[in-house]
Amino acid sequence: MKSKWYYMGIALLVLMPFMTCAEEAAPPLSADQVQGNLNVVWTLVAAFLVFLMQAGFAMVEAGFTRAKNACNILMKNLMDFSVGALAFWAVGFGLMFGAGNGFFGTEGFFLSLGAEKGNWGYAFWMFQVVFCATAATIISGAVAERTKFSAYLIYSALVSAFVYPIFGSWAWGSLYNGGGWLEKLGFIDFAGSTVVHSVGGWLALAGAIVVGPRLGKFTPSGVKPIPGHSMPLAALGVFLLWFGWYGFNPGSTTTGDASIALIAVTTTLAAAAGAMSAMILTWLKYKKSDVGMTMNGALAGLVGITAGCANVSAVSAVLIGLIAGVLVVFSVLFFDRIRVDDPVGAVSVHGVCGAWGTLAAGIFNSAGFSLTTVGVQLLGIGVCFAWAFGMGLAVFKAIDLVMGMRVSKEEEMAGLDFSEHGASAYPDFHTVHLGSVFTPGEHAFGMAAAAKRASTVAAEQE
Repeated sequence: MKSKWYYMGIALLVLMPFMTCAEEAAPPLSADQVQGNLNVVWTLVAAFLVFLMQAGFAMVEAGFTRAKNACNILMKNLMDFSVGALAFWAVGFGLMFGAGNGFFGTEGFFLSLGAEKGNWGYAFWMFQVVFCATAATIISGAVAERTKFSAYLIYSALVSAFVYPIFGSWAWGSLYNGGGWLEKLGFIDFAGSTVVHSVGGWLALAGAIVVGPRLGKFTPSGVKPIPGHSMPLAALGVFLLWFGWYGFNPGSTTTGDASIALIAVTTTLAAAAGAMSAMILTWLKYKKSDVGMTMNGALAGLVGITAGCANVSAVSAVLIGLIAGVLVVFSVLFFDRIRVDDPVGAVSVHGVCGAWGTLAAGIFNSAGFSLTTVGVQLLGIGVCFAWAFGMGLAVFKAIDLVMGMRVSKEEEMAGLDFSEHGASAYPDFHTVHLGSVFTPGEHAFGMAAAAKRASTVAAEQE
């Protein structure tokens, strides 16, 4: 009788060729290959964090607006990413990063650039598409509560396919090709205070102007506050955005190395300083610390540090955030004064503080102060405003002429949840928010009559 060792020896002889083949098929990775794999993993993790910012924007906007429009806000934040991702895949990525003439790319459409670069190309596209979605979704808050959903879908596609990518190619083209004209001048915008936030902010300003203010916001006697329905939702959104920013700024290295540590620190300090200065300013001005303004102060600090997060010191980051927190408060008051209705302060947080952050990246540059650098930063800020605001006016005006940007007065009174989607975010409490104008049996097909009654009730209350 053969022993167990005999059978184990036979099994080893049988398996040895396969073990040898496995060893030959998978040689040890070089240091460069390991680093390359780490870069892909880090860039994708950062992209997933930035994607979470869509949820943050949705919560901030829903919280700062009225309950009767909450579903509409959620739909817009879901669909601007969905529509924008397809538009960026088909056209935008090629315009932004394809080799071209220094002003826009002329190749790489339908992600052919990603296919050429392999796994890194796909990771890079994933990181860039969430940035594009951020720029597009900023507009949502500024035009909330009175904009047609169909119009929103159209301009989200146009912004993602053309407006954002073309400016992005001027400032960030070298990430994938020879570089754009603004970048070659020495323009500093590491993670997108201008490329992402100011582009979105100035587009939001154009949209708010074209669509006009909400009913009852501005009266002959002044500005009428229209409070949001949920500060807890808004606060959750701020925390999600702050968390997602750790993908936004450190992830912009697209490299898994030690450089991300300082960027995380400057990001944190600027956000904290922005919240502090906004809180203190409102406390001094109104004798109470304002919750909404303090939240926007944190976001203002995050936007402000985004351009210079990799090239300023920790002390400079605190100064940048402190100034951003003050700036956002006065900016919100300014736009109210000139009768531009921005329900969530998107123009102030992203447009104005994005411009400040871009200028600050030149002023506080760790490489040393230079008037030339500051001049280039100012040029980039001005070009961004001219491009984004000008294109925004053209796009929104065109949509308004063709199909109309704004819902009817009756639909606005009833709320866009019902008039645009036949839905309710809080069905058990709808009578509280809508003045008891809806009966339990009403649904999407009965909204015309319900909207008319809502308008009548609102007029009587005024």
